[in-house]
Amino acid sequence: MPLFVLPCLIFYAGLVFVPVLVSVYSSLLDWNGIGESRFVGIDNYIRLFTADPVFWPSVRRTLVLAVLSMGLQLPFALFVAILLNRFIRRPNFLVSSYFLPVILSVVIIGQLWKTIYNPTSLGGMLNQLLTAIGAGDLTRAWLTDPDVAIYAIYFVALWQYIGYHVLIQFTGIRNIPADIYEAARIDGAEGLKADRYITLPLIVPIFKISMVLAFIGSLQSFDLIMVMTGGGPAHATDVISTHMYNMSFLSMKYGYGSAIAVFLVGLCLVATLAINFLFGKLDKRYS
Repeated sequence: MPLFVLPCLIFYAGLVFVPVLVSVYSSLLDWNGIGESRFVGIDNYIRLFTADPVFWPSVRRTLVLAVLSMGLQLPFALFVAILLNRFIRRPNFLVSSYFLPVILSVVIIGQLWKTIYNPTSLGGMLNQLLTAIGAGDLTRAWLTDPDVAIYAIYFVALWQYIGYHVLIQFTGIRNIPADIYEAARIDGAEGLKADRYITLPLIVPIFKISMVLAFIGSLQSFDLIMVMTGGGPAHATDVISTHMYNMSFLSMKYGYGSAIAVFLVGLCLVATLAINFLFGKLDKRYS
């Protein structure tokens, strides 16, 4: 049996572990990605943690997006999934509708919302709506105002992927045997009681999957930000991945960009282990 697994293991190692090791080695170099490299040890990491004015704000924005994904997006997705399962007789169309933004190109999503956020008379659907309802004081240059640009992107990111988590959690709820709900109904547990004592405990493993995917996806957020703002204005919407891209390919500091990439990989690993540990405790509580 190990011989049959070996080709897949070699392929996986070459696809995942080898690039990580190469990035770790590259992070110890002063290298532009093309010319000769110079070994500098941990100097890139020292500079990253102590002398980079963009790095820590980008980490904070990335973690805020991750917290919003777990604290707002996932509970709302679970709520929608429960409602669809309980009140909609044929929910497949609605689930597909929620999932539609996930399968659209990020470029399409980004351009669509850039038009909605456009503050000029050529677009500006959001500002026009605010003005029409008498809330003109709330109009903003949504993507060029450093104070609000990142929150505008947060909203789009949460909107785009909420259908993904609705689908995951709805599928998990549908896989709960109906006999359990029938038995609970006989004992007088319906509605919120059934959700509290049946749905939520049994959906924990599926919810853990959603949480890991949401957290890791937030840490790796890149494409939407590059389409909508490119990290601007004045680095106000930079996250870890966009800062890594800018350092590696625009500033031609490949070694320094590799140090950012290693930090991001480590953060993803720590987050995954922490979530698995917390849900392991939760599984023991409900088992």
